[in-house]
Amino acid sequence: MKKLLCGLLLITGGLAAGLAMAGDELDVPVMIWADGDFDTCAVGAVTGLDPKGDNFLAVRAGPGTGHHMLDKIHTNDRVWVFDENNGWYGIAYGSPNISCSPVRNNRPYDGPGSTGWVFGKYVTIIAG
Repeated sequence: MKKLLCGLLLITGGLAAGLAMAGDELDVPVMIWADGDFDTCAVGAVTGLDPKGDNFLAVRAGPGTGHHMLDKIHTNDRVWVFDENNGWYGIAYGSPNISCSPVRNNRPYDGPGSTGWVFGKYVTIIAG
């Protein structure tokens, strides 16, 4: 997996309530990558969804359509992008308390909010 190296201005935002149920687990964990004093994520917004289509972005258990859907997020919802894998972003979302502070060791994300994978085409990086 590639790490996403970005600085970050801490930005918070609200998100729509999700569909994830207790017990839903990721097939591929969203990783936080250590890189010295650099922040570990970037802030993005969901963009480019077709309003005449389903008008949601599927949050999946891994990077690809072969992984089951955990949740749905919508246009302008904020996400924190921690990981990247072949055009899919490993994200955290659903909490204003998500932090991109530097870490000492690579590890799976275990902070507040929910995690999952979304197709990067529909996320615009707005800070970081």
